Amino acid sequence: MADYGHELRFGIFVPPEAARGRALLRLVRQADESGLEVLAVQDHPYQPAFLDTWTLLSYVAAVTRNLTLMPAVANLPLRPPAVLARSAASLDLLSAGRVELGLGAGAFWDAIEAMGGDRRTPGQALTALREAIGVVRALWGEGERSHLPGDYYPLRGAKPGPPPAHSIGIWLGVYGPRALRLTGELADGWLGSFSYAPPDRLPALMSAIDTGARESGRVPALIRRAYVTDPTMTPAQLTEAALAHGISEFLLPVDPDGEAATHHFTTETVPAVRAAVAAARAGRQ
Repeated sequence: MADYGHELRFGIFVPPEAARGRALLRLVRQADESGLEVLAVQDHPYQPAFLDTWTLLSYVAAVTRNLTLMPAVANLPLRPPAVLARSAASLDLLSAGRVELGLGAGAFWDAIEAMGGDRRTPGQALTALREAIGVVRALWGEGERSHLPGDYYPLRGAKPGPPPAHSIGIWLGVYGPRALRLTGELADGWLGSFSYAPPDRLPALMSAIDTGARESGRVPALIRRAYVTDPTMTPAQLTEAALAHGISEFLLPVDPDGEAATHHFTTETVPAVRAAVAAARAGRQ
């Protein structure tokens, strides 16, 4: 593992709590105006205490100017990828190219079933994720009609379009060995979290992504890596994650009333990490 030299980006990772929606919008505006670059929003469509993530991102796109907007990660069992592809492309057009797409294979299967979704085994979920990536990319393409076989998400002559404003990256929020290799094979980025992948697990996870990339004839450095941090992580720990494990996007998990934590992250942590990584890179030249 190594520093792949990607430009560092920083942002916040938020739960779309309906009861604190106004506080959340204030927080988002603060992030947009303060120089942060990414807003990642949890997607749990079965959670009745949450705002719908796509509705929230669409609203936020109209009241921000700088933030890249990302579902982290979109729940595929409840969001058909053909519709998701058009939703992402539409929002990318309306926001002048500020959308990235995080995809997840699914979890919390009882809640998914309660909403009418199908329960899947790990193998089924991985197959469905692979098919979903193909569907999304096909509908962002420029062909006449798309025909894709599939056990979960076949396309039977769907017309591509609308094309997004920019090349939307597909980020996978996965942790299993096969899913990580799939990330290296097909995805543009990996989106992980301290909660599921503390720093001591990063070497093995990044190695699996790199293996999948090389086995598919891709360069591992092409796959960006984003990380939802723990609020207690120091600038030195984030710097190590960048230089030793190739993480280039850091997302601070904050509640809707987390304006003070976001301010500290923006004014103290971010400049310190940027400076340390820049110094280390300059020293290698």
